[in-house]
Amino acid sequence: MVGGMAPGHGHRHAPPGRAGPPVRPGIEAEQGRLLLVLIMTAGFMGIEVVGGILANSLALLADAGHMLTDVGALALSLWAIKLASRPASAGKTYGYVRLEILAALVNGAALLGMSGFIAWEAWRRILQPVAVDGPLLVGVALGGLVVNLVAAKLLHSHAAGSLNVRGAYLHILGDLMGSVGALAAGAIVWASGWTPADAVVSVLIAVLILLSAARLVREAVGVLMEAAPGHVDVSQLLEDLRDVPELHHVHDLHVWTLTSGFVALSAHGVIDDPYHQRQVLDEVRQRIRRYGIEHVTFQLEPRDLVQVRRAGKEKW
Repeated sequence: MVGGMAPGHGHRHAPPGRAGPPVRPGIEAEQGRLLLVLIMTAGFMGIEVVGGILANSLALLADAGHMLTDVGALALSLWAIKLASRPASAGKTYGYVRLEILAALVNGAALLGMSGFIAWEAWRRILQPVAVDGPLLVGVALGGLVVNLVAAKLLHSHAAGSLNVRGAYLHILGDLMGSVGALAAGAIVWASGWTPADAVVSVLIAVLILLSAARLVREAVGVLMEAAPGHVDVSQLLEDLRDVPELHHVHDLHVWTLTSGFVALSAHGVIDDPYHQRQVLDEVRQRIRRYGIEHVTFQLEPRDLVQVRRAGKEKW
């Protein structure tokens, strides 16, 4: 037998002839919590718009604008999860699971744009200060803080397992920071009458949003470029595989993330005696699992076949 696939795949199996997409545990709970957070965010966004206009507060309007991107981000995340759960087809053998990564990338880009807009508007207000209603700003910001704390609590436990949910979670954290900043700005304006505090706080909020967005975009791009996940040391993994008894010349090693929580590996290896194939594959699987990789395709080739193939290439 020329090659084989290491057993132990960590994904759902579809009917014969069609591979199903990987299903992350708890995806139904993610959908329910995202929907609840979406309703909460959309409801309070309207309150912040009205409060920001009445208080003439950029911090509140900036936070309301960020909440608007949150509504879009949460809706996009829900849509991506729904489509990602669709079955695979002959043309899309992995299904639509990468839509969650695309949603994370779009959310990150939206956050970058929003942080730039807030910083620009804040700079204008620093140059030309305007009157701000401190007490109203404090009251609305306090309500926003409560809403965002509840929303962050709902999404926190799911953020680590899904880049898509993490994008939505970072939007909520940005809002949470915005509420804290608006509350601080309102307190300063209320106590001292120094209205530029509203714009200064908005700049700080924009910087924090920018840092979170940059990291999210970087991770999403890494997945789309099929880069090796950060927790896998590919050089060490290759060394471990080369130490497997009876296995020689491991090559064409690729490690990538298909979607959140789904890391795949493919590689070729050379053996002298096909009789040892099962033993070699079992050992390969055990070593690869130490790196948290369950979806493995490992092709074994007899040394004599490899030599014949190389000789043919040299002849031509």
